[in-house]
Amino acid sequence: MKYLFIIQGEGRGHLTQAIALAEMLQNNKHQVVGALVGSADGEAIPSFFKDNFKYPSVAFVSPCLVYCRKTKALNVRKTLINGILNISKYVSSLKKINTSINQFNPDIIINFYDVLGGLHQFLFRPKVPMVCIAHQYLLLHQDFEHPKKHWLNKLLVNTNTFITALGASKKFALSFTPFNNDPKHGIYVIPPLLRSEISQLQTSKEDFILVYVTQHSLADELIKWHSKNTKIKVHCFWDKPQNTEVYKYSRNLHFHRINGQKFLKMMQNCQGLVTTAGFESVCEAMYLGKPTLMIPVPKHYEQACNAIDAKRAGAGITGVKFDLTDFINYIPHHQNISQDFQHWQAQVSRIFLREISTIFSVQEEIVPTFSFGNT
Repeated sequence: MKYLFIIQGEGRGHLTQAIALAEMLQNNKHQVVGALVGSADGEAIPSFFKDNFKYPSVAFVSPCLVYCRKTKALNVRKTLINGILNISKYVSSLKKINTSINQFNPDIIINFYDVLGGLHQFLFRPKVPMVCIAHQYLLLHQDFEHPKKHWLNKLLVNTNTFITALGASKKFALSFTPFNNDPKHGIYVIPPLLRSEISQLQTSKEDFILVYVTQHSLADELIKWHSKNTKIKVHCFWDKPQNTEVYKYSRNLHFHRINGQKFLKMMQNCQGLVTTAGFESVCEAMYLGKPTLMIPVPKHYEQACNAIDAKRAGAGITGVKFDLTDFINYIPHHQNISQDFQHWQAQVSRIFLREISTIFSVQEEIVPTFSFGNT
């Protein structure tokens, strides 16, 4: 069976999941023919993805989130305005996606949460079936616990999530822990997709805290805290351009250029992880049994959901800013849940391939071609 990926390429999460799925499919004698990667500029595909994804990649312009430079918060208004101003570019991208699908000629499309992937399926109605994969689909699950008093943010996020899955045969919701499937809404829960390297790591506990920030501007809070806690060793990975691999801000505070393999190596040895509540990094910490402090980006509803759900699953604690004092006090009391998490995560290949196979068996029994609206 031939698979083509469409990936929302802002950040690292969906790209990393695509790399993990490609490896899993290859190990099960399936064929990945390529990937279409959406980003704000539609040009640069991250080097870490090109280095680890061994198949052709095509870039296209896709909607992205816009953040406030001063507050570092997600700016919903500017995000929407930016989307409207770039409609002509998105129309061109939809045509590019359609041309690429015809060229790659896949048996199935996997959409990693890209809005244009869903719109293409709705507008062009290709005969090729599409399924979607992301943690965000769990937010549509009837049993998911949402943050309270955020009805507008919930509406906006769920609307975006709904658009990414237009015409999808199934929505695969990545989850920290098992959930019952929700077939009424086309939601099928599967374990996280993690890089194979993580299973080869041997954990230890050295005297430093590991930090990952999705925006380098958030590091200002960390620097402010560390100026009063200079004896605590902290290694932070960020996306700020720098001339050196490691920027030594002070004796015990070092900033590292983003590097996936280096990050995992340091995670296996750290006391705990502090992160902006992204799904992928929290999963890796849970796999290695590392306690986690999750600090959602301000006004970023998805990350607020991630933080609540990860805390429920036993990953660690949540916070509102990069003040690590409470986390350092929490670390000795953290309950290691790595064994349960690893058992759940090990089932991803079996569950995913089982659910994929049912799509084609249903098609053969009921309709010979894909039909929109069967979710």
